[in-house]
Amino acid sequence: MKKALKWTGIILLVVIGGGLALLLGSMAYESVAGPQATDFTNVTYEAADGATLHGYLAEPAGEGPFPAVVLIHEWWGLNEDITKIADELASEGYVVLAPDAYRGQTTDQVQRALYFVSTIPGEQIESDLDQAWAYVRGLPNVDGERTAAMGFCFGGRQAFGLGARNGEITAVVDYYGGGVEVNSPADLGQIDGPFLGIFGAEDASIPLSEVEALENALIEAGLTHQIIVYPGVGHAFLDSENLSDTSQAAGQAWQVTLDFLNTHLQNES
Repeated sequence: MKKALKWTGIILLVVIGGGLALLLGSMAYESVAGPQATDFTNVTYEAADGATLHGYLAEPAGEGPFPAVVLIHEWWGLNEDITKIADELASEGYVVLAPDAYRGQTTDQVQRALYFVSTIPGEQIESDLDQAWAYVRGLPNVDGERTAAMGFCFGGRQAFGLGARNGEITAVVDYYGGGVEVNSPADLGQIDGPFLGIFGAEDASIPLSEVEALENALIEAGLTHQIIVYPGVGHAFLDSENLSDTSQAAGQAWQVTLDFLNTHLQNES
């Protein structure tokens, strides 16, 4: 019996060790041979620490000046899906910068995305996003007084933070950005303009109590806002392939977003 248990333990260790080795090997291979965020970028600008940052810039036709949107990617990193959404926004009359918040890294693997968000310093990400906003608002075809921070998932949380740190940002659009503790108006930081929050009722990663606390703080602060919780959908329900389908939550949320930005950026002097 003891011998059988011993061999069972050895087999389990081999299986676990082999699985871990495969996982690490897959992550290592992707980091070298997989896609890089720079595959999807077309502009560079400088970080506060002197590093070269990359982003994807989408611009409408014409001379402007246009309002601008900083569009922050999900936890996967900058990818083609975000660049397509940036293009959609540009077609509506916005200069859109989708910054690479991971300094070159991107993935479609959950374990590697978890590695990114747990190891890349939060202070570095925040500083780099501040620089992205400074870069886009300084472009000659941008009206620097009309800018928005917008993001999805990880990017929604970062859009909230970008607005909270920079009171001159006109509006914030947060698509299911979880992990933001907002219990009072003080937790909103410098956010003092219109706020749009989009969430899914079936999102297991964001308790509805968190959404309600956010809305209560916005109400108490007296800020113009919309908080919409769509029934029957979970986390990350919008992407570049479904945003035009207004029969579904994604398309409806996208239309709300366009209306919100049009009201607070296009129609504001």
